[in-house]
Parts: sequence; structure tokens; C-alpha cells
Amino acid sequence: MNVMIMGCGRVGARIAGILDQTGHSVTVLDIDAGSFRRLPDGFGGKRALGNAIDGPTLERYGIESMDAFMACTQGDNRNYFASMLAREVYGVRRVLCRIYDPIREEIFREMGLETFSPTSIGAQIMVDMLLKPSDAGRI
Repeated sequence: MNVMIMGCGRVGARIAGILDQTGHSVTVLDIDAGSFRRLPDGFGGKRALGNAIDGPTLERYGIESMDAFMACTQGDNRNYFASMLAREVYGVRRVLCRIYDPIREEIFREMGLETFSPTSIGAQIMVDMLLKPSDAGRI
């Protein structure tokens, strides 16, 4: 699969490494060249410097040939805008969008995006951990 990842923070870099290691063609796009230091040693994908909410930048790095686009920056609005651009303008088949705000995540999902809210999922995991009997401290 040919995948473009917007954002080379902890999550974007981790996803890029996993996909690269499993044989996918990966392009990581970030506005800060220093962020590429997070990519694992031996990363064989492309490092692309630029803004993913800019059409000419997306085109320069091959958005038209992508099977998937993943928006993984810290900014909900940036992720939403870039995801819509990838899907609606460039026709990328799979577009996944990380949204921190659970309310926005629900709205964007209702608009047809595949969304992920680490806030909602993390909160549920923590509640599940709290309510499950703990083995911590038992011998």
C-alpha cells in the first residue's frame, strides 16, 4: 500500500515505522525537518518537508498515487482540513484522521471521515483499568 502520513510526531513516526517494516511504501510529511529524527533507524520511506494543507505540496510528494492518507498532527482543524483535501480533491480512497476533541471527532465522523480520538479511547481504557480488579502489588 502507498501511504502518506501527515505529521512525524510520536504517533506518526511510529505508524510510519510499522508500515515501512511490513513492506508498505510510506511518505511522511511534516513542516519541521527535525521531527524526522523520531523515525526508526533503517526507515526506508520518504521524508517530505512541507505543509499538508497545501495542494501543491501534496502534489509534489505524490498525493495522486496514494492509497491512504493519515492525518496525525496535534491540530484537529489541520487534520480535518488535510483529510478532506486528500479525500475530496485528490480522491484518496482511505483517509484516517486523528481528532483529540471527542465532540469534533463525532462531527467529522458523521461527515464521512474515518476518525480516531485518543482522548475518548484513552479515557475508556483508564476507566476499564480502574474498574477491573488489579493484580498490582499482589504476590
